[in-house]
Amino acid sequence: MKAELARAFDLGPDFSCRLINISENETFKIETSDGRAFALRLIRPGYHTKFEIASEMAWLKSLHAQNVITAARPVHGRDGRDLQQIGAREAILFEWREGAEPLIGDDLLDIAEKLGGIAARLHDHVEQWRRPDWFIRPRWDFAAALGETAPRWGHWRDGLGVTPEMLPLFQHCVDVIKVRLERFGHSPRRFNLIHGDLRLANLLVDGAEVKVIDFDDSGFGWFMYDAATMVSFHEHEAHVPELIAQWVEGYRRIRALSTEDENEIETFIMFRRLLLLAWLGTHAETDLARTLKPTFADQTTILCGHYLRKFG
Repeated sequence: MKAELARAFDLGPDFSCRLINISENETFKIETSDGRAFALRLIRPGYHTKFEIASEMAWLKSLHAQNVITAARPVHGRDGRDLQQIGAREAILFEWREGAEPLIGDDLLDIAEKLGGIAARLHDHVEQWRRPDWFIRPRWDFAAALGETAPRWGHWRDGLGVTPEMLPLFQHCVDVIKVRLERFGHSPRRFNLIHGDLRLANLLVDGAEVKVIDFDDSGFGWFMYDAATMVSFHEHEAHVPELIAQWVEGYRRIRALSTEDENEIETFIMFRRLLLLAWLGTHAETDLARTLKPTFADQTTILCGHYLRKFG
């Protein structure tokens, strides 16, 4: 692979390439002999079209051009294109961003507030940005997440650890979510281009700054879904309401947020949890799924019960 990377990108005469993460894609850290560092994404075959990838890069470049947030910056190849062919895989190179991933056991209140501000800046940018005519990204609406026909990450019924006894409760929850989101609506002020995965694993904390990485799941969804993704895989933790309150405070420092929108964040947390349950079912071989399998579905039933007592 190193020879192909050297042909595709200007990495100098010598560099190292080390695998650091496997999720939908494989991510490598590249360090060159002249002190530069990059993140290489080997793209999962079939997950996105070339136009979808080009659209992600177009948004990132616009965010950088307008200094909206600190995010990973794509680096074009020797031929001037972002997307490169490395063996049988397509690849994108990004400038390396320093920082540490925050963990659920850390004091996250300040990070949650800053993340709310980041989301607000992203949403403001989206509303004024004139996207290219060819721009296309996936939708994260109800049908794509929890619908009956070909949901993007698999069906919640086949989720990690789901038993037949859990199905009626989960179905009731899904039905309530559907009704509430239909009522909430899809106006551009609520449903637009979003990052779609602002969870802790996609953040880097560098001193007082919070940086955002991995726009791979960006697409068209509800703005308040970005709030729910902050607590991904940890929706059941006791301090989640406090984190959401801080997120809302940070958001309102930048952008107006109606009470109706704020009140629907709980729906998006439940929406995200069931979506992750489905994702884990299709990624049962991952270390994350093996770690979460003993408890994730049971914790989800508790969350469903709380949600239905309030909204069902």
